[in-house]
Amino acid sequence: MVLAYLGHGGEDGLAKEFIFTTNNAKDLQNTNRYPLVITVTCEFTRFDNPLRPTAGEFTYWNLNGGAIGLVTTTRSIGVGLGVQFNNALAPILFSFGSDNFETPAESLRITKNNISNVLRRVVFYVGDPAMQLAFPKQEIRLTTLNGQPLSKTTDTLKALSRVRLGGEVLSESGSILTNYNGVAQIKVFDKRVQRQTLGNDGVREDGELLILDFETLGSGIFNGQASVVNGLFEVEFVVPRDISIPVGNGRVSMYTEKTGAFEDRTGSNELIKVGGLDENAPEDNIGPTIQLFMNDESFVSGGITNDSPILLANLMDENGINTASGIGHDMIAILDGDESNPIVLNDYYLADIDDFTSGTTNYRLKNLEVGLHTLTLKAWDVYNNSSTADIQFVVAGDDELRLERVLNYPNPFVSYTEFWFNHNRPFEPLEVQIQVFTITGKVVWTKNQVITTEGFLSRDIVWDGKDDFGDRIGKGVYVYKITVKSTLTNQQVEKFEKLVIL
Repeated sequence: MVLAYLGHGGEDGLAKEFIFTTNNAKDLQNTNRYPLVITVTCEFTRFDNPLRPTAGEFTYWNLNGGAIGLVTTTRSIGVGLGVQFNNALAPILFSFGSDNFETPAESLRITKNNISNVLRRVVFYVGDPAMQLAFPKQEIRLTTLNGQPLSKTTDTLKALSRVRLGGEVLSESGSILTNYNGVAQIKVFDKRVQRQTLGNDGVREDGELLILDFETLGSGIFNGQASVVNGLFEVEFVVPRDISIPVGNGRVSMYTEKTGAFEDRTGSNELIKVGGLDENAPEDNIGPTIQLFMNDESFVSGGITNDSPILLANLMDENGINTASGIGHDMIAILDGDESNPIVLNDYYLADIDDFTSGTTNYRLKNLEVGLHTLTLKAWDVYNNSSTADIQFVVAGDDELRLERVLNYPNPFVSYTEFWFNHNRPFEPLEVQIQVFTITGKVVWTKNQVITTEGFLSRDIVWDGKDDFGDRIGKGVYVYKITVKSTLTNQQVEKFEKLVIL
């Protein structure tokens, strides 16, 4: 919801290394996921020169993504003021200590009034000044661990232990919302980690290499979902072997969505203890099962996709999937055998509702070349047993209508079959004709139908084995032709296959 950057910047992008440029701003594709972007840096949005468009302006202008609003600068600003501005803005924007959120524009106004430095005038808000950010309401409270009140239990989240966390959704007055039913998403993190920057730019002060100490959240232990019934929920999972063994405070982040209403709520707990090892954990020597698809679960390996398909992986293991980022135990995807550039998928896995043993990974690949691609996914369970799965797919160019993997199922058949085919025009109405011929070339059945599919596979046309007059045709081998025509471009493609009637 908020993306904040502090560091060097200019009209053409962010950082001396240009980690974000005007071209990046133009290419963003985050439709319906627009953050407020805060860049209290130099000249990133110098909007008062119409002949010199800037990276900040392109970020806001982007029709397919970018920002819903900007807190940004038009001229140079010092590091000290940048730090002061961020520290002053955050408590107001995020309403520390209360549930009364100001708009980003009002938060900026208050911040500027609280700072005396004259350069505050170069910080602007770009966007709708009346717009509120979509902050969820407080509060969700974690109440139990393994069925015992948190205030009384001494249990910790030990490696390989099976744990249950219970919680409740509260009203503003602190009472349980007994009419609140929906789904809770629960993320559990290991202990916070102290880190340092690398100092790889060589900057020194008084002869000393400048190193920044900072703190990050621990690795993700579990990311799952639970049903909320009458304001109460409970989630169960097995703690991965890869957690850090010393005992310390972890974090539980919670978010709920109410069924049929825009009434999201949030909460967290940073007092729960994580660490140790369950010496009595049962054995598990079997890796997870993995099913791979592209875009949707109707996809068959070898089928057609667009150039930015979504990798869909369904995983299952009796003790759950490991997302704890242990050394060598990341969930990774390898595209076209390029092992030097693995795609780490830990943060994209979400366990199913009320079932920690199964879940789904969704990850969008981008700007793939036209042609055949192979993807291998490797995943680990919480006991560090691994499995791999492969899938092939063909990226079709948008300049031509493509038709692949034409078949009918079942085949052979007696009285019912479906005609399946892959194409590269999802959401586009397609005119489809299927003709069935005898071996001598006589047409016995014709079907014309307009279809529109959300994915790249059609299985909408069925046949009962009867001819155009409603009479059942004889047993034997037949040939069918499938013709597909685009209603937008008038491009047409056809293919022939065989079928057998028993």
